[in-house]
Amino acid sequence: MDLGISGKRALVSASSKGLGRGCAEALAAAGVDLVMNARGAEALEAAAAEIRAAHGVEVVTLAVDVTREEGRAALLELAGDVDILVTNAGGPPPGSWADWEREDFIRALDANMLTPIALMKALLPGMMERGWGRVVNITSQSVKAPIAALGLSNSARAGLTGYVAGTARQVAPSGVTINNLLPGIHATDRAVSLDTGVSQAEGISLEDAKRKREATIPARRYGTPEEFGAMCAFLCSQHAGFIVGQNILMDGGAINATL
Repeated sequence: MDLGISGKRALVSASSKGLGRGCAEALAAAGVDLVMNARGAEALEAAAAEIRAAHGVEVVTLAVDVTREEGRAALLELAGDVDILVTNAGGPPPGSWADWEREDFIRALDANMLTPIALMKALLPGMMERGWGRVVNITSQSVKAPIAALGLSNSARAGLTGYVAGTARQVAPSGVTINNLLPGIHATDRAVSLDTGVSQAEGISLEDAKRKREATIPARRYGTPEEFGAMCAFLCSQHAGFIVGQNILMDGGAINATL
């Protein structure tokens, strides 16, 4: 399918690896020029070089921490006018409700709620003025069903979801859509981190921890960054203009819910 976005320009944060990389790759395959960001310069430059070589699109990079105001300002200055924004940031560490203090919540909010909001606030006016734009926020399946050990993520991402629900309806008349992609477990560094936690807590091998988690997923496997990226690219396409303010769950059926 021709997504109709060749020649558009996208900013994809945290895109050197994992789900962000999957989104960047899929957009590039559709002919979209990229502004890629991550904290680690080496992995970022390697990813950018591979995408340029594979798809022949323009890729510019900036290695900064987008959750910090100065990093965000530098990235926005480099990006300029973009048609597509994909927000992404690593989730807070797992833990127990009894251990989290105010500072822990502030860090989670900064990374997983306030940073995406700041990026949207900066870039939505230009999209609205030009009459077209797409925003996809990578959030979490925990928005649909909370995960006890991920209370920091549950809280921050639920806040972002509420913000998007209202904002998406306000910008839609200008031809701009905002939607959220909710990943379950995908084969990324995040999955390894979570499985390592289970491995250590239960005294089992990492492979056994992975198999145990896979058994809870009806698809009986982890998702891939490639299929996640394909959904992201579709939401950014010309065909998705009537999808507004939605939370698209990609979890292999792990959450057992009718709606």
